Amino acid sequence: MNDIHVDVDGRTLKISNLDKVLYPRTGTTKGEVLNYYASISGVLLPHLEDRAVTRIRWPHGVQAGSFFEKNAPSGTPSWVRTATVPTTGSRASSDSDTLRFPICDDLATLTWLVNLAALELHVHQWQVTKAGKPRKPDRLVIDLDPGEPAGLHECCQVALKVRDALAERDLSCSPVTSGSKGLHLYAALPRKLDSDGTTALAKEVAEELQKADPGLITASMTKAKRPGKVFLDWSQNSGSKTTISPYSMRGRERPTVATPVTWDEVELGAHDPLGLEQFRFEEVLERVQDHGDLFDA
Repeated sequence: MNDIHVDVDGRTLKISNLDKVLYPRTGTTKGEVLNYYASISGVLLPHLEDRAVTRIRWPHGVQAGSFFEKNAPSGTPSWVRTATVPTTGSRASSDSDTLRFPICDDLATLTWLVNLAALELHVHQWQVTKAGKPRKPDRLVIDLDPGEPAGLHECCQVALKVRDALAERDLSCSPVTSGSKGLHLYAALPRKLDSDGTTALAKEVAEELQKADPGLITASMTKAKRPGKVFLDWSQNSGSKTTISPYSMRGRERPTVATPVTWDEVELGAHDPLGLEQFRFEEVLERVQDHGDLFDA
């Protein structure tokens, strides 16, 4: 079984199946995944702080399927912080109108989640108060999703256009590779807009850029309109939607990570098809060791 008990921040956790291979293509084991998350926690946890965490779990490895989990599962330790929040459009008139999310503010909770094979950690654009009440969004996100044959190279070209459009609205944004195919752009907000207002603003930017460059950019949810273009997904600002957290691993064939990058790297990727690629977890650890957290929003 290869189970061990470890002390993490004063909490005793049972860690199981350290030798289980979760990424068969690279032979990456659960133990290596746990080590990555522990090593990256210093820059990851601030991105999770006070945010409800939706997990995608691969208990038998990335080749064997996954499932989403929002509610804290049965057996959740009593020391794990949770927040019970209304579902979208709900007045929380009954238990079925709410979700009880874990809040991952510390290494012990992070380790507990990863031990459940939660390779991906997704969060909303809003945080909760210490009492568990949802706040207004503190950031806007636009997901740049390329439709083949477009790829990360085209995403970088479009990211520069999104950056300029947001700057015209006095918003600066920070680029993060998705760990999958594209890029995420985050802009800090002063909490003046609710989720609907933030979504409307992101949609406005996306549609403006689609109009300016319809051959490269689409803001349409219709998948048939995406091949060869970069879809600007504005919808992840909805109160019910989530985005992969910066520094979270992805459940892909290889153990890639959603990675903050610099605008210089995006500029290079816009000019050179090989100038920017999705990063694996080993590379991300080296980047953080050398440069710290590059996320600016």
